[in-house]
Amino acid sequence: MKNYYHVLYLGRSKGLSILNKRWVQTDSFTRAHQYSRIHPKSPQTPHPFSNSHFSRNRCRIVSNVSHNYPPPSLSNLNLNNHHAQISTMHTLQVSDHEVDNQLDYQVKVKESEFISATHAPNHEFWMPLSNLDLLLPPLAAEGFFCYQKKDETAMSMEMVVKTLKESLAGVLSIYYPLAGEIVPNRHGEPEVLCNNNGVEFVQAHADVDLKSLDLHHPDESVKGKLVPKLNRGVFSVQVTELNCGSIIVSCAFDHRLTDAKSCTIFLTAWAEFARFNKISNIPSFRSSILSPRRPPRYDTTFEDMYIPVSSLPPPPPSYVEDPLCSRFYYIDAESIQQVQSQASTKDIRRSKLQSFTAYIWKLLAQKRDCDANETTRVGVIVNGQKFLTGNTDEELSYLKTHYGNILSIPYGKENNHHLNEMTLDEVANKVNAFVNTASNEEHFRGLVDWVELHRPEPGVARIYFKLDETDGDAVVVSAGYGLQTEIMQFGWGEPEFGSYHFPWGGQTGYITTAPSAKNNGDWVVYTHLKQKHLDLIDSKASHVFKPLSQSYLNFR
Repeated sequence: MKNYYHVLYLGRSKGLSILNKRWVQTDSFTRAHQYSRIHPKSPQTPHPFSNSHFSRNRCRIVSNVSHNYPPPSLSNLNLNNHHAQISTMHTLQVSDHEVDNQLDYQVKVKESEFISATHAPNHEFWMPLSNLDLLLPPLAAEGFFCYQKKDETAMSMEMVVKTLKESLAGVLSIYYPLAGEIVPNRHGEPEVLCNNNGVEFVQAHADVDLKSLDLHHPDESVKGKLVPKLNRGVFSVQVTELNCGSIIVSCAFDHRLTDAKSCTIFLTAWAEFARFNKISNIPSFRSSILSPRRPPRYDTTFEDMYIPVSSLPPPPPSYVEDPLCSRFYYIDAESIQQVQSQASTKDIRRSKLQSFTAYIWKLLAQKRDCDANETTRVGVIVNGQKFLTGNTDEELSYLKTHYGNILSIPYGKENNHHLNEMTLDEVANKVNAFVNTASNEEHFRGLVDWVELHRPEPGVARIYFKLDETDGDAVVVSAGYGLQTEIMQFGWGEPEFGSYHFPWGGQTGYITTAPSAKNNGDWVVYTHLKQKHLDLIDSKASHVFKPLSQSYLNFR
């Protein structure tokens, strides 16, 4: 197990403890990559709220969650036996810093139940994950949305819960794999068992006012309280009423099935269903649309980006985990434009995300303990959906509506001394160069083939690990892929704040950007970084990164 310390720490997810340990032996399904499968047509959209049924496993729970809640679990991929355990996580203790909450309030869980799809396929079936899904470790991606109390009738907890439950049961009829669970098939690879076991729906009350939440420090105010654990299945929901009558709706997705774009599409459909609107995006779950080529082929660039887990080196003798902490900032539109201007030249205007990534990369090289001969690495999550085409119009249609991961993480590394000497536009040129390597169809087709030729052994992105002696710190930057608060309109108004929350563990930092709910060009930025990097932001970039404060949010 020592040889796989990297994946142990990478696999940690706050509260993701999947209990699916069932093995199913069946002769009707062959290895997933042979693509011999049953794929029934998606059920027709049911009439909203018609015969909605909630779980067969309903229970009422009354429990308190305080700042002294038990330590969250550490996902442990037992890679010495990864065939049997790739979808199952064991638990280990995590360090005390993760439960040291400064905001002392309690959350009482009033009820927990499982919401099943109103209409679902009439038999259980297995849905293989795509090769690109198989690159993701078992992590929970979380999101939460804050609705300020406005109207007694429209914002009553009873009405909110009723609307969410009934619309969830309806929309799961279209997104039916989300009511299933991920389990290992007989070859040890994770697949979705579409069994309509349901989505855990937690109703809670928090002994705090919305205006008192310190969202700048989500480890203290949000984690383990206002977002649900993923105890079973691939999706869970929590609705929390605050003392002031405001409501927080949060969710957790198993990242192996859902990327940020898929998450946004599902949340949009859920809200549309709640408002009796036509669903704008009917998803495709045909993983065969990402089948490998025959014969599979890829170029050598993938060996620089991904690595089989068996090739990970053992940890150094003095290895000590440096914990990562979460923060929320906002960046005003003017600062974003200034960074973009500095990262661009007279002839080339860089995108806002590439400019921001260049700014982060150059900033990290300025930390006090920085070794000038060490390299700093920065990656960018590239969504390949817009680059993929099909051989037919039907294939193209399935690709555009595909639900699942179509992601790659190209990255660059540069000597810290060189980064400090370079201008921001020169750093942005390097960002543009490595992002462009993954911004085409051949890259994603090659990545599918790379996974195919290494199966059933899992592969992982190299940026997560220090593999060379000169490798220093690393950060991955994501655009959040279209998460906008206005999509979360269930009938009682738009949320005043919403964001992803992704404390993924490991030693590689994570930053994601999203448009501010103010719709004024500002960004809300979620950071999950080492403390020394947060200190660097506060000391050298406070004019750009501004703490997400109550004065900015204007909660009443």
